[in-house]
Amino acid sequence: MDTRAMTLQLDGMLVPVMTGGNSRKAKLTIERDGSLQLKAAPDVERAELEQFLASKRDWIYRKLADKEALTAEPVTKELVDGEGYLYLGRSHQLRIVNTDDHRVRLRRGRLILPRSLVDSGHEQIINWYRATGLSWLKSRAKDWSTRLQVAPETIEIADLGNKWGSALPSGQVRIHWATMQLRPYLVEYVLAHELAHLREPHHGPAFWRALSRAMPDYEQRKSALAEAGTSLWMGAGWPADSVSRRL
Repeated sequence: MDTRAMTLQLDGMLVPVMTGGNSRKAKLTIERDGSLQLKAAPDVERAELEQFLASKRDWIYRKLADKEALTAEPVTKELVDGEGYLYLGRSHQLRIVNTDDHRVRLRRGRLILPRSLVDSGHEQIINWYRATGLSWLKSRAKDWSTRLQVAPETIEIADLGNKWGSALPSGQVRIHWATMQLRPYLVEYVLAHELAHLREPHHGPAFWRALSRAMPDYEQRKSALAEAGTSLWMGAGWPADSVSRRL
């Protein structure tokens, strides 16, 4: 087959195919502008190239996320009245108040920080994400566990550094606290992704089939996560140029 003018598609991304050489082993590269390019021998069939491209989906999104993270400006937050903090996709203005209630809490659309906690304010707000987010995640985990036919031992929220989530063979599922800033359908993608790993530990075809059966639009959610993820606040200790958020 003459592949000189061939262009493939992956999740809406156009991938031109260049031919040359005698090796039948295809090679996929990501250019400096983030575009994809596939090189292959002239006699490689289109179906074979499409299968190869699909097998590289996880690698592509990981590399694109790496590239965005390295070029993104760090998201910083100030402990001042009016600063916006995202929770489940909605921005809530911070209010620093004098109160005997020494807890961070959400009240009437405002994120309330007691003045007595300002010195450790960012840490307190992260702890609020962890506690509030855990309750939300556990309520969603029941449905997705049923769909994926898995039984997690524990659901936890933690600081996972450069990962959105993790799943251990013991049944422990952990989600990064920063995930709770995303819109609900993206948080659910991260949760379902990790729950699926309780069935299939690796990102092979069986894993994606299991996830697809439970979440048919997972590809769109995965793409949206890659776009939204680099614009989140990751706390004081994670500048954007050192964080590559992965699944």
